[in-house]
Amino acid sequence: MLNVHPTTDLVGEEGTFSKKKSRGRISFAAKDTNLLEWKGDILAVGVTEKDMTKDENSKFQNVFLKTLDSQLNGLLSEVSTEEDFTGKAGQSTILRLSGLGTKRVSLVGLGKGPTDSSTSAYRSLGESVASLAKASQANNVAVALASSQDLTPELKLTTASAIAKGTLLGSYEDNRFKSESKKLALKSIDFLGLGAGPELEKKLKYTQDICSGVILGKELVNAPANVLTPEILAEEAVKIASTYSDVYTATILDAEQCKELKMGSFLAVGAASTNPPKFIHLCYKPPTGSVKTKLALVGKGLTFDCGGYNIKTGPGCMIELMKFDMGGSAAVLGAAKALGQIKPPGVEVHFIVAACENMISGTGMRPGDILTASNGKTIEVNNTDAEGRLTLADALVYACNQDVDKIVDLATLTGACIVALGPSIAGIFTPNDNLAKEVVAASEVAGEKLWRLPMEESYWDGMKSGVADMVNTGGRQGGSITAALFLKQFVSEKVEWLHIDMAGPVWNDKKKAATGFGVPTLVEWVVANSSS
Repeated sequence: MLNVHPTTDLVGEEGTFSKKKSRGRISFAAKDTNLLEWKGDILAVGVTEKDMTKDENSKFQNVFLKTLDSQLNGLLSEVSTEEDFTGKAGQSTILRLSGLGTKRVSLVGLGKGPTDSSTSAYRSLGESVASLAKASQANNVAVALASSQDLTPELKLTTASAIAKGTLLGSYEDNRFKSESKKLALKSIDFLGLGAGPELEKKLKYTQDICSGVILGKELVNAPANVLTPEILAEEAVKIASTYSDVYTATILDAEQCKELKMGSFLAVGAASTNPPKFIHLCYKPPTGSVKTKLALVGKGLTFDCGGYNIKTGPGCMIELMKFDMGGSAAVLGAAKALGQIKPPGVEVHFIVAACENMISGTGMRPGDILTASNGKTIEVNNTDAEGRLTLADALVYACNQDVDKIVDLATLTGACIVALGPSIAGIFTPNDNLAKEVVAASEVAGEKLWRLPMEESYWDGMKSGVADMVNTGGRQGGSITAALFLKQFVSEKVEWLHIDMAGPVWNDKKKAATGFGVPTLVEWVVANSSS
């Protein structure tokens, strides 16, 4: 077992993972300044369709907008009518001004009102603010709501947090592998009319901590396989432990040490690659107080997956995107970074990744091989492209051996889950109803979409082998379910366990980039299990 503390950049074959181009830092402040007295580049106002209601003289009925429009000599109502801006979600308009403290005023639509203006609507407002700031190279932006007086103090906290999250992640661009890139101009966001004081400051700090984890998750997934190897992934994990050494310890196992632990399933997957496998284990312990709950987060860590001898071929195989097959590990390490800053009390958390590449060579596993996992169960390999579950098998056994109470694993495991739920929703599988409720509740706070799918035990018949305990994949039907049933064979009955198949939401096809999916949900789940 190694405790490594790197001091140099983490260099891959053709690049440096940790060398990031300066993107600046956005600061947040809550102010009671009158909106007409605020000075800066853009005043962005979130409005509902109800806020945009006008009287018979085409004047706003909303007090906030009426005051602002009066100061602008009716220009706001005039332009909103000309542009047919009604406050619908996704709409925005912007005016260039002179004579006011702000250079521009923008209206951003939130939808129909309280029923639509949920956390997602306010996060979209933040994303719109980021887009407006980029387009105008704004340094300072203020955000206000036309009807902020209708919000309770608790809702004001949640709203400010969602806007901040949208702005931070909307402003972020991964330019590490581009020869030219624009520097982020946006430096500060002021919240007007959304409260002030230590509670809001604490909430905004918490949001920034989570966003830093999401950004790490995005960068890990975006990094190509010639930069992010299993070794580099392990060094990134160690960097987290070094940065937050008051709460983390890191253990990195090499192939020989994994062999001693009889991880035959994991090692078989990485056997063909010239980049050796690494088994990653970070352990979080709170800086003070006793531990009441022990959790494990297990992430699939295939830094590249060509499919092995069952090589990925043909339309839709997505081999060119298989750098994202370590999306589960990215979520786990992103959560580790965030939690290292948040430091929740009363909970011990184990972050576990079996990192390797699934390649082809004379030393690689073959269809028909029989593997023995670290719990002694044997697996007949009938498809080398069902490799993620083989790595997770030994990772789950290892997690159970840490005497944890609950495990959540995340994996870009099956194309079947994308077919079932599309690109935006992850499937969850668990035999435990209470754990399902916990994780779904965390995802709702985080603004991520999960859907529980059944673990139909009768489908296990299709996973039986004539010569081993099981095969590693069944037929095409119910592929996500049989994959979850496979993983269940490696989890102790004493441990509550939930599996997240995030093959769909790990990647945004439109933006051609990683999403950072899973990080916010994991953080919220751990915090909910803490004594904070």
